[in-house]
Parts: sequence; C-alpha cells; structure tokens
Amino acid sequence: MAQAVEAVTEQADRPRLVFFLSAKSGRCRRVESFIAQVLQRRRNHETFALYRVDAEERPDLVRRFRVTTIPTLFVVQGRRIAARLEVPGGCRQIEEFLTPWLN
Repeated sequence: MAQAVEAVTEQADRPRLVFFLSAKSGRCRRVESFIAQVLQRRRNHETFALYRVDAEERPDLVRRFRVTTIPTLFVVQGRRIAARLEVPGGCRQIEEFLTPWLN
C-alpha cells in the first residue's frame, strides 16, 4: 500500500509537459518527434507527464492557456505555468527550453 501511495505522490510531483498541436499539421508532427528525441537522448522519459492537446478538439483549453499559435509547449508545475515555448524550431531549442527539468 505504501508503494502505491508513494508512486501516486511521485507522479503528482512530476512537471507536466503540455503540447498543443493540430493533428493536421506537419510541423506539429515534427515537433512531437523532436520532443521524443530530446527525452530519449537525455534518458528522461519519466521526467514529465506528457499531455497532447489537439487544439481543434479542446478549444476550451486553448482559451484557458491563451494559446495563440500551434504548436506550443508548456511546462506546468503544480497549478502554475512554469514555462512556455511557441513554435519550437528543433531539438536544440526544445532541449534548452526543458533543461531546468532534465537530468
């Protein structure tokens, strides 16, 4: 039982990487690939809880996060937006953006 509580607490403490995308966008697919590469290269698959948000399916979240361009990345810690990156250009830019949370 203690392990289950510890796992839930650990998961809740992880920052959330929120990725606003459009399923129709080639740029969004490239950015998703860049994110995977950065996390794999740094062996940080478990660092973030990753949430993919299709902007067309969730306009409520687009408004709530004040997303003005797709793709956009957010790091959310607790109930606060810790960082925001609009239209990431590549692996290097995403890695620099995520560096404070990567091991």
